[in-house]
Amino acid sequence: MSALERLAATIAARMGTETGESWTATLLAKGPEKCAEKFGEEAIEAVIEAVKGDRDRLTAEAADVLYHLLVMCAARGVTLADIEAELASREGVSGLDEKARRPR
Repeated sequence: MSALERLAATIAARMGTETGESWTATLLAKGPEKCAEKFGEEAIEAVIEAVKGDRDRLTAEAADVLYHLLVMCAARGVTLADIEAELASREGVSGLDEKARRPR
């Protein structure tokens, strides 16, 4: 099991648990909108570090982004397996073709 799979499993296990015991449970209890807000904040921080060029800080922020992405998705019932299946469906398809297939 990869670190990302373990993280997704931990997030799933935290859903509905006591909020005082887990940041993940606390965040999920605040609802999907708050989860999305936190994801956005972390994404912006990652962009800032990418522009600055600090590899170590970008790595740390990218980890935060992945965590908050999985929390946000979990809050809406989207699993890592769902995301992986979507990515698998895109394998071998040009990015331009894939974008053209998307509903507008």
